Amino acid sequence: MSFVRHLKTAALASAIALTGLQAAQAQTAAAPAKPAQQQEQFFPLQSYRVGPYAAGGTGFFGGFIDYLNLINTRDGGVGGVKLTWAEGETQYEVERGVEVYERLKNRPGIAAWNPLSVGIAYALIDRVTADKVPLITINHGRTDTTDGAVFKYIFPLLVNPYSETSGIVNYLGTKVGGLDKLKGKKIVVLYHGSPYGKETIPIYELLAQKYGFTVQQIEVPHPGNEQQSQWLTIRRAKPDFVVLRGWGVMNPVALKTAQKTGFPVDRIVGNIWSNSEEDVIPAGDAAKGYVAIGSVAPGTQYPVLQDIIKTVYDAGKGNLEDRKRIGTVYHNLGVVNGILNVEAVRIAQAKFGKRTLTGDEVRWGLENLKLDEARVAALGAKGLFHSINVSWDNHEGEGYVAFQQWDGKQWKQVSDWIAPDWKLLRPIIDKSALAYAKEKNIKVRKSIDD
Repeated sequence: MSFVRHLKTAALASAIALTGLQAAQAQTAAAPAKPAQQQEQFFPLQSYRVGPYAAGGTGFFGGFIDYLNLINTRDGGVGGVKLTWAEGETQYEVERGVEVYERLKNRPGIAAWNPLSVGIAYALIDRVTADKVPLITINHGRTDTTDGAVFKYIFPLLVNPYSETSGIVNYLGTKVGGLDKLKGKKIVVLYHGSPYGKETIPIYELLAQKYGFTVQQIEVPHPGNEQQSQWLTIRRAKPDFVVLRGWGVMNPVALKTAQKTGFPVDRIVGNIWSNSEEDVIPAGDAAKGYVAIGSVAPGTQYPVLQDIIKTVYDAGKGNLEDRKRIGTVYHNLGVVNGILNVEAVRIAQAKFGKRTLTGDEVRWGLENLKLDEARVAALGAKGLFHSINVSWDNHEGEGYVAFQQWDGKQWKQVSDWIAPDWKLLRPIIDKSALAYAKEKNIKVRKSIDD
C-alpha cells in the first residue's frame, strides 16, 4: 500500500469512528441517566465458626456484623458509603488465616483486617505493612505493636497483653489491701499453650520482682481438654491466687477441674479471653463466684444493643442463630469492635471526603480515634466500654479494664475501671519495638505524617 493510500484509509476510518462516537453521544444524551453505584467500604473477615474456638468466633464476628448491619440499615452506611464484608473460615488456624488474606486482599476498598487470632495477627504484620492496610487486634496481639512509631499499621485496641496483666495485678492488690501487700504472696498463672498464652510470661516475672510476690507459670497444651496434672500441681503449690489465661474449651475445664481438686473458685481470676458466658455456663456450679477481667461490659441495656435488636434482629437480619446470645461478652466485644472500626472510617472521611477510603486513610482515622465518654454515650454505648484515645505513637488507647463476677446466672461488675501501670510498661514496649525496627530495618516515625 502507498503512503498516500494509507493516509486516505486512515482518514476514512477516523471519519467512521467519529460518526459512531457522535451517534453514541447523542444516544447517551437522549437516554435517562443511570443512578451512580453506591460506594462501598469493605471489611474482610477471617472468622471461625467451627472448631474448638467457635464460641468466641461466632459471638465476636456476629456482633461485628450486627453493628455493620445496623449502620447500613439505620444510617445508610457511613457518609453515604455502604459497609460490606465477606467471611473466610479459618478454624483459628494460621495457615487458613493467611490463605483468606491472600484471597481477599485485592478486593477494592478494604478498611481493615480484624482476625481475632494472635497467630494469624503475627503472620500478617509484614503483609499488612507492605499493603498499607490496618490490622486491628482488639484485646490481643503482639504487645509492642502499641508503639505506632514502629508498627504503623497495627492497632491492639483497648487492651494489650501487658496492660491486661498489669490491670490484673492491680486488681489483686485491691483484694489484699494494696499492692504493697502482695509481697510474699504466691500467684500461679495457668496459660494456654500457644503464642497468645505465652505472651505474658515475662511481664508476670517483672511484676513479681516489682511487688515481691512469687509466680509459677504452668502451661496447658492446646486445646485444654485435660488439666488434671496441672491442677494437682496447683494444689501442692497452695497459691493465694490463680490467674486463668485460657481460651475456648480450656476455661470451663479449668473451673471444673479446680472444683474437683478443691481450689476455691473465688481465688481464680480470668484474663480477657476467659471472661465470657461460654466460659462459665458449661462449668455449671463450678463457675459461681468466678471473677474475670473485661474491656467491655455484658448486657443488652445499652441503647446501641437495643437498636441492634429492633433494627437488625426484629427485621430478620441478625447474625447470631440464637438471639439469647445478644449482649453476651463475645457479642458485645464484636459490637464495640464494630464501633471502633466505623468511627475510624467516619473520622477519616472528615479529612479525606465521604467516599470509599484507602487502607492508609483508614489508618489515619485510627490514629485519630478519640472517643471520650461523651462520644461513647452519643453512640449509645455508655458503660459498654470506657473510652479510647489513640494517637500516632499509641495504637492501643488508655488500657482501662474492669472486673466482673459470675453469680451463676449473669456477670456483675465488681470493680471500677482500672488503668495499667504505663510508667512501667511503656519503656518495655518501646524497647521491644525499637529492637524489631532494627531487625526489620524499619524507619522509626517521628510524627503522624511519616
